Amino acid sequence: MKIDDPLDFEGDNDPLLTVRRPAKRKKVIELDDLVEDYFNSGKDELKASAAKSKGRPKGDNSDDEDKQVRKEIDFCKFVEECEEKKSPSGLNGTGVENCQLLQSFCGDKQLGFDLEIERGEGFLEGMLINGWLLKLVLLYGSVEDSIASWVLTKLLYSSNKKLQDSASEFWDSLLSLNEDDKPLVNFGYFPSYSILMGAILNYGYLHDAPCTKTCTSEIAVADTSDGGPPQNITAWLRVVSACCKIRKMHSIFSPSEAQDVLVIVISLFLDRRLEGLLLILGDCLNSLISYFNTSEWESSCLMVAESISKRVNMDLNCLRLVDCITGTNDHSKFLRSELALQLLKNSFGLKVANVERILKSVTSINVKEKECNFFVLYMHIVLVDNLLFSSDAFRNKTAIIDAWRNFLRNCSTQIGCTDWRFYASKVRNKASYLLQGAMLKRPAGSGSIPAK
Repeated sequence: MKIDDPLDFEGDNDPLLTVRRPAKRKKVIELDDLVEDYFNSGKDELKASAAKSKGRPKGDNSDDEDKQVRKEIDFCKFVEECEEKKSPSGLNGTGVENCQLLQSFCGDKQLGFDLEIERGEGFLEGMLINGWLLKLVLLYGSVEDSIASWVLTKLLYSSNKKLQDSASEFWDSLLSLNEDDKPLVNFGYFPSYSILMGAILNYGYLHDAPCTKTCTSEIAVADTSDGGPPQNITAWLRVVSACCKIRKMHSIFSPSEAQDVLVIVISLFLDRRLEGLLLILGDCLNSLISYFNTSEWESSCLMVAESISKRVNMDLNCLRLVDCITGTNDHSKFLRSELALQLLKNSFGLKVANVERILKSVTSINVKEKECNFFVLYMHIVLVDNLLFSSDAFRNKTAIIDAWRNFLRNCSTQIGCTDWRFYASKVRNKASYLLQGAMLKRPAGSGSIPAK
């Protein structure tokens, strides 16, 4: 064997070299595509006409299946049509194709390129994502209405996360005030109540549905591949929060409109898919509460509390809604107390919210009775405590506070540690905890609390 001779495994008949690579497999056709092609070809109509002409019941089961599949396909097409209708258009129709900023880049030989209008949207999106659009606006100190509207549309409806974040930063800058409470940029286009409400409805929010069922429709859940929240809900919350912070310059919402938005934001706290957005939700909630001035807040707070109390059942969800109001200002404390009052009013079936009557109904409950519903009592205890101590309205009403302390003491001492009734231990522990807080929340100018 010579040195230049090929090795044994390098022969022409080597199976490793002669075996042909298997042909690429065609793309797997989904079953839905086959079914859709089947119906689009008209074979289902021929089959139905043939069955009618023969007049025989043969194939009834397959016909029923075809009808069911056809209904599903029609429903999918209907959903697609609805999505196309609700999806905003591109440049055409927004007026941004005629803006001075875009026109300055079209046909400008000094820049070295000729930008076509049809490619203008991609150009603007790139400038928005890279931050150049905001820099130009801040540099010139003004922004055209068409540009502001186009960016808001991207903020509310774009599926590109980078585009959403960039659009949010753009509008955060527009809706920011300097030390003199003046905007950083001159602009005449503002987000409106109708635009923001239209967006939240397109996300699948059911405005008239009870909070305990769901805050979003099934179609909106299906649109999110990972089962998470609607894609643009974070950007929506950010722009709503920013809109509330410029009321000194411009009132974007009327008091009634702000009430509707506040009810929606509070209801979103019950959506389990938004648990990762609690900080953003809380910031938006506090901004909306601070949006009302003192003369508007008393009546607006009552309307918001009544609206929410009618939308939630008497279960742990009502406690969650009360707990989501974490602000320490007077407006937040008053809303927390008023919401607890309206929930208690509905629980006892009262037409008028009467604190003394509610307190009498709660304190008259005998925890030693076998029929005592500790689950309902637990919610009543938490709500009454929020009613009395969230705000200072009842801080100096000694008779009411003392009656409440006595009831908490009875619950903590009369429910034994071996009482295994449902929620009995939770009521005992909660009453003991709230009693310690009630002892510290003394009326103004009072001395030591007498022992009962």
